Amino acid sequence: MKKFIAILLVVATLGLSACGSDKTINGKLYTTYGLFNPEDKDPKIQYKVIMGNVVWSVLLFSTVAAPLYFFGWSLFAPIRAK
Repeated sequence: MKKFIAILLVVATLGLSACGSDKTINGKLYTTYGLFNPEDKDPKIQYKVIMGNVVWSVLLFSTVAAPLYFFGWSLFAPIRAK
């Protein structure tokens, strides 16, 4: 039973890992943005919240640095052109 729980935790950790990355759309590279760099948002691009980063921010709230980074610079990821 302990082995099953350990495997389940590893799979859950990998599934919830932060996965916001830059994306090339129509030949131009778009980066993630957050609350501290909204000028990086392009109005012609659709963005979505990176739920992995939100989960990691909640889990690591006591470190202060992790939520600061995730919410500040890596909260939204580019998806596609509008």
